[in-house]
Amino acid sequence: MNRIKQKLQEEPSKKLLSIYFTAGYPQPGDTVTILKELQKNGVAMVEIGLPFSDPLADGPVIQRSSEIALENGMTTTKLFDQLENIRETVDIPLLIMGYFNPILQYGVEKFCRKCSETGIDGLIIPDLPLTEYELHYKRIFQQYDLLPVFLITPQTSEERIRKIDEASEGFIYMVSTAAVTGGTGGFGDTQKEYFTRVSKMALKNPLIVGFGIKDHETFSTATSHTKGAIIGSAFIKQLSEKGTGGIGDFISSIR
Repeated sequence: MNRIKQKLQEEPSKKLLSIYFTAGYPQPGDTVTILKELQKNGVAMVEIGLPFSDPLADGPVIQRSSEIALENGMTTTKLFDQLENIRETVDIPLLIMGYFNPILQYGVEKFCRKCSETGIDGLIIPDLPLTEYELHYKRIFQQYDLLPVFLITPQTSEERIRKIDEASEGFIYMVSTAAVTGGTGGFGDTQKEYFTRVSKMALKNPLIVGFGIKDHETFSTATSHTKGAIIGSAFIKQLSEKGTGGIGDFISSIR
């Protein structure tokens, strides 16, 4: 069974903490160290960010980490080289999150094959439309046992949410706000109503919230009606300040 599906079925009542980081940041060789530290500290899943020069949905923190990663020489090929033996030491689900342009340049089938060879379990591609996926890429994803993860926002219609639910096999990425990543405020009534509304739709796939999760309070609020939450910008900030040595303390502060 795909590791994402397996993780989601374990302990049905447990709220899952997932972490996003940019490959090649803060240092070009940090990828494997970060993954090992996250697993050691009980993180459920990890999204490895593929750096891109024009990240549409990312706020300043993740944008800057992408710029530095690219300056550090991080490429798609280098990421796969770093992940070559990752399954000897890391067994939690791993996803790659990135924009479609670098994947298209690399070659979609070649990219998916390398994901399978290195033990990647799923892909989050925010700018790959559902229709394009179903028409052109679904067969390739299925061939290499990669679960696609699609995003919904507070503005997504119920009809579209149900289409995304039907096309999904792992979880739905529930974007908490229409803004970019890295919001500093907590969640207001509008966002809480959105979490409640979508959770009442009784979808077949669990919901995992991203954007704006930064501490224990926002994690608790986001997961009150969902299966889990993803932390990105706040984690990257602590990497900027403390490097890989501060990972344990950061994860403990979220619980």
